[in-house]
Amino acid sequence: MALPRFSFDAAMHRPTERRRSGAPRRIAALAARLMAEDGLSDCALAKRKAARQLGLPENTGLPDDSEVEDELRAYQRLFQDDEQRARTLELLRTAVRLMRLVERFNPYLTGPVLSGLAGRHAEIDLQLFVDSAKDVEVFLLNERVAFRHSRPRSERAEAVLTMLSGDVTVNLVVYPQIEERSSFKTRDGRVRERARLDTVLRLLAEHTAIVD
Repeated sequence: MALPRFSFDAAMHRPTERRRSGAPRRIAALAARLMAEDGLSDCALAKRKAARQLGLPENTGLPDDSEVEDELRAYQRLFQDDEQRARTLELLRTAVRLMRLVERFNPYLTGPVLSGLAGRHAEIDLQLFVDSAKDVEVFLLNERVAFRHSRPRSERAEAVLTMLSGDVTVNLVVYPQIEERSSFKTRDGRVRERARLDTVLRLLAEHTAIVD
């Protein structure tokens, strides 16, 4: 019986395909670790940095943000569980206090604090919906709250006012009032979750019960 012909080229090609198919998973895992340990908050930046550190070609396909988030949850659960729970509780308490402060501007909590992915270096993102960002600025000045202007992440935002609350960075992302009824999406097309104060209060109660 004739033995099947061995193809050196085919044998070399098959492992290459396996390496390529596994590359997004490796990138997602390393990107998650960079976000958890090094404080990277930009998922796209974390993925690019992870790909470089892994020595992968520039044209390597990157994982979706949702894949990185899944890996981040797993990493936090395995290596930072108690720390992450305590940090989330602290951030939720701070978010509630600030949402009450700016309640007249229709605040919504969004970002990693709401999604449960807040880590050591997470920032609080609050969306505000007002007629003019100047109204928020004047209010903060009258309340003697120090802030600085940051670059808006979206063309829809009128301004981003960044402040410190203890060691926590807080971003007030100010949108025109009309945008409150619009949905916001992540870079990979998912609807960006947001929550009013009553929902955040429920989350705070749940996390308090877990930590205590």
